[in-house]
Amino acid sequence: MKQLLMRKRLWRWLIKSVNIAVTGKTGSGKLSFVNAIRGLEDTDKGASETGVNETTMEPTAYPHPTYPNVTIWDLPGIGSPKFEPDTYLKQVQFSRYDFFIIISCTRFTSDDIQLTQEIQRLGKKFFFVRSKVDQDLTNENRYYDAEGKLKQSNASVKRPHQYSESAILEGIRENCIQWLKTGGGGSPRVFLVSRLDLGKYDFPKLQETLVDELPSHKRLTLLRSLSNTSKEILEKKKQQLQTRIWFKSVVSCAVAAIPLPGLSIACDATILVTSLKEYCRDFGLSENALAALARQNNKPIAELKAVIKYPLCEEITKDLAFKLLTKCAAGAVQYATLFLKFIPVAGAVVGSVAAAAVSLPTTYFMLKSFLDDVAADAVRVLEVVMDEAISNLEKMDKNTRTP
Repeated sequence: MKQLLMRKRLWRWLIKSVNIAVTGKTGSGKLSFVNAIRGLEDTDKGASETGVNETTMEPTAYPHPTYPNVTIWDLPGIGSPKFEPDTYLKQVQFSRYDFFIIISCTRFTSDDIQLTQEIQRLGKKFFFVRSKVDQDLTNENRYYDAEGKLKQSNASVKRPHQYSESAILEGIRENCIQWLKTGGGGSPRVFLVSRLDLGKYDFPKLQETLVDELPSHKRLTLLRSLSNTSKEILEKKKQQLQTRIWFKSVVSCAVAAIPLPGLSIACDATILVTSLKEYCRDFGLSENALAALARQNNKPIAELKAVIKYPLCEEITKDLAFKLLTKCAAGAVQYATLFLKFIPVAGAVVGSVAAAAVSLPTTYFMLKSFLDDVAADAVRVLEVVMDEAISNLEKMDKNTRTP
């Protein structure tokens, strides 16, 4: 009973809820963004329906498909007759959300600014997302030839003589910031995103910012749900997961200290197998996750699997866990011997204390080693995807410029 209670406390401690509110006008790409942050394509099962003339009349919850304790809420657009700025937050149940994302594909409105002022007054965080920047770049590309030189000058719009994607993006960002400041929006943070390539522009930076702005006890919850769009996100995941290893090891050790035959092995296996599978899922190393990633990037799944050196989620078994434990046991025994020298024990409990002393470092070393391995696998998979994405963007860039 004690062991079961400790394991329940472990999972309760690890699982927190995160609620993210997203609001924006129809046509801003809001629902596509909701899908993206849930790791879904617009055509995937469970994705919110896009490309329709939707009018959200009440907050709609979209739980993450793998981590249902992370929920993205599609909120009604502010400024309609039913949702006036001064009553909007009360109508959408303001206190429910950890933070707000306000999205637009053009210029943010005075209603958006008024909303952020009220959010700020009530002590919560908000972020501006400027969507569809790929369309802005495509539109600008038309004014340049195949060599990136300006075709013709337009007196009403100043453009550089040489095409510069970074300059165009910075101009979009600066225009948004200046407009928001002029309207009284304080010092806004604006993130530029494109649904066509989440790894490019500011989507990875937005992910990192969302994690950093959460209370520390909720960060891992959100991190685990985020798509692996950058090496920085992968590193943050690993660091956060590492902070939980000692706690899991202590639970394993406490169970191992109960002098009941076979209990320590059974319980250790349960904790370890569950943890190993979670690590694989968190880093996208499962059959379903890899298949989705391959489909999204138009690559054979075999090409992604070719760089993976360690077992996928579906391959984790008790036998594998014991094999990994055995590899770590030799070093753990050395720690246990040192530990027992400083603890007075009596005959009946020697065995159980020794088991606990071995269980703690063994579990810790095994979990840490496996976590490092799957994190490295995830980096290798990301590199394959990023190389392909860069190649595709270069091709698109050439095709959009005509002499």
